[in-house]
Amino acid sequence: MPDSRATDSDSSPDARGAAAPAPASPSPVPATEASAVPPSAPDAGAAASTASHAERARSPSAAAGAGEPFEFQPSGGESSWTATGKLLLARLRAISDKTGRRIMRRTLKIGISARIFHPESGAKGLRGKTLQYLEESIAQWVMSRNVLVFMIPTVNNRGLLHHSDIRLRDYARHLDGLVLQGGADVSPQTYAETATRPEWNGDRARDMYELELLHEFVEAGKPVLGVCRGCQLINVAFGGSLYQDIASDLPDAIEHVNELYDSNYHPISFPQGSSLAALFKPQNQYLVNSIHHQAVRELGRDVTVEAVSGDDNIIEAIRYRKAPFVVGVQWHPEFHRAGSADLMDCTPILDSFLRAARETRF
Repeated sequence: MPDSRATDSDSSPDARGAAAPAPASPSPVPATEASAVPPSAPDAGAAASTASHAERARSPSAAAGAGEPFEFQPSGGESSWTATGKLLLARLRAISDKTGRRIMRRTLKIGISARIFHPESGAKGLRGKTLQYLEESIAQWVMSRNVLVFMIPTVNNRGLLHHSDIRLRDYARHLDGLVLQGGADVSPQTYAETATRPEWNGDRARDMYELELLHEFVEAGKPVLGVCRGCQLINVAFGGSLYQDIASDLPDAIEHVNELYDSNYHPISFPQGSSLAALFKPQNQYLVNSIHHQAVRELGRDVTVEAVSGDDNIIEAIRYRKAPFVVGVQWHPEFHRAGSADLMDCTPILDSFLRAARETRF
């Protein structure tokens, strides 16, 4: 940033105002006369006048106060307008830098999409109500980097009991980033297929809510991180498809889900050019948990592979290339303990997401 002192008054005489005109030189005195006249004391009035002129030359404000005209003339041939402009620009930059530092220090606000519990037929109490919630670990994982977390509910502007004009777009405008958490299957209807078994119908209502939410955050230029189902939804959002059931569609694949739940592990690898690979130190293998029976099949438009299963080459992470940060991981990083000696520490992925969230503030 330019130093604002560069535009202060220069120390040259030009910058201090016009100096008083020097007194006229006395007529030369013949040598004989000069030797005949003894030296005399200087005239007090002349000395005072000379001092007054010198003082006004040093102090432009004094000269102006004395009724003498003063014009600011910066050194180097600059006009007063140029110097004033530089001074104002320097001050504006200082204010901008200070404001930028305040914005960067402001606590990030991250939204997490809601899981949806649909009412059970004939049930009473909460089981007869629609519930929206988030799994505790995903919230605590994001909050571990000292950010604020907000669950984003579905919106309904046609509510009979409580009307609201709030839109999902409003959340995208006011939050810094979005995490799409795991949960129910993505409905085959959402990628123009029919469920091959009734239990794989998925949650079409949640699909519609999260697809709108995803597109609003992408449109706003905000980062998105998808976890498990969230990874699959990102692919579907851009025209991709899924394996409805890995065991049925790929009988030679390893078990990607079993009764061990989040204690079921398998290695992953990063293909050449993966941006996720740059976040981790090179090692023989990276171990992640596996709790999914669906997986990315055909890639959506402008979607690239970021990681694959080391044993069967099933896609484990993706990135949408047309946005600064839209990434999906098939495993659950919130179940990985930071600094674990076994499972891959996913903190670098979270930090990369949050760094993108800070950058979008500008």
